[in-house]
Amino acid sequence: MAIALDNPVAVRRAAMDLLARREHGRVELVRKLRTRGAPDELINAALDRLSEEGLLSEARYLEAFVSYKARAGYGPLRIREELTQRGLTRSDVEQALRDSGIDWRERLQETWQRKFAGELPRDVRERAKQGRFLSYRGYPPELIGRLLRGALDD
Repeated sequence: MAIALDNPVAVRRAAMDLLARREHGRVELVRKLRTRGAPDELINAALDRLSEEGLLSEARYLEAFVSYKARAGYGPLRIREELTQRGLTRSDVEQALRDSGIDWRERLQETWQRKFAGELPRDVRERAKQGRFLSYRGYPPELIGRLLRGALDD
């Protein structure tokens, strides 16, 4: 049985339930609360209050998202694209990527090692396969090229 989100208390409770599961960005919370039937004026008031109280934080959301995706083997290009598609500003996303302190070369090496067991490509076809995979994962082409030439540390 769905709970009607027709008053400020119900909207706040629904938003807090979502935040209790994991960090969310404001745009994502607005979308989820709308799909549950909450009116925009109640959503905005509830989210403003949660932001003031420190319960809703774009910075925390960005930090958690970048960290999670990087641990899952995704590179900065893919993470940047996903976050901008989720409605976050490019400058906030860039700042979060800079502040993450992630060594993208090391992450690239780990992802490649897991997928290809550290085997450098023996021919053009294998090189293309490995390059496509790493590119899809969101790593910069220049890093991929250096890795596949065996010169990542140069």
